[in-house]
Amino acid sequence: MHNKGILIVVSGFSGSGKGTLMKKLISIYKDMYSLSISVTTRAPRKSEANKRDYFFVDKSQFEKMIAKNELIEYARYVGNYYGTPREFVENQLAAGKEVILEIDMQGALKVKEKYPDALLLFVTPPTACALQERLTKRGTESSDAIVSRLKQATIEAEEMCKYDYIIINDNLEDCVEQVHNIIQVEKLRSFRNKLFIDNIKEDLEVILKGDS
Repeated sequence: MHNKGILIVVSGFSGSGKGTLMKKLISIYKDMYSLSISVTTRAPRKSEANKRDYFFVDKSQFEKMIAKNELIEYARYVGNYYGTPREFVENQLAAGKEVILEIDMQGALKVKEKYPDALLLFVTPPTACALQERLTKRGTESSDAIVSRLKQATIEAEEMCKYDYIIINDNLEDCVEQVHNIIQVEKLRSFRNKLFIDNIKEDLEVILKGDS
């Protein structure tokens, strides 16, 4: 019904499980979605690999990408740069893929300015206490870093209303299906199907001319 893919921007509190959620979605519906890999100056965690989870680069490399306009958006978060490679995203959209960007709130709102048709999803645990618990259980950061992330979450909470949908990540399997269903419904929105509408109108005119 439509040709061009939907750009889906996913943000969420650090520790909300958005990364796990998106990977699960991709694994189940691998032919439907394409997950854009962000570029970052952050050091990789133990479980992360370059070119799989992120493109890990140093500050100098990142700034060269900015200068060459190779990023759709970029932002600084908790002392590190994060950005979205332009070429990959636009090629996938043109090929009809639904492209998922998993980026922070600053980047998400910048993308929305450049791509007004983008669908914005914000992932959150069911409660603030659950968020604190998840950050602690992750075991990848110091107590000071956890406090920093919780402070950042209070700032982000003020902007959650700018997203199209709030995704409460309580049960992973249920949440995956909820996100998938939201995206499938979005594909039926009239403004995403202008070509289909135009074709129907043209065909009706042809039929009426033939009957006249």
